[in-house]
Amino acid sequence: MEKRRAKEVSESPIMANVSHNGTPVYIQHVDETRENARVFPLDHPEQEQDVPLRELKEDYKG
Repeated sequence: MEKRRAKEVSESPIMANVSHNGTPVYIQHVDETRENARVFPLDHPEQEQDVPLRELKEDYKG
């Protein structure tokens, strides 16, 4: 996922369909310098982790 888009998603009140390794996640914060995002699986909010932005995928619903 591009840095700019990940930041937009993290700051938006509208939930986007983003996944990490096939698991739907919520983006809490984007570290633009390190190109990482702080995320957690939607069904396990206690499992926060930092992941590279390149590993995040947005599933477009249109």
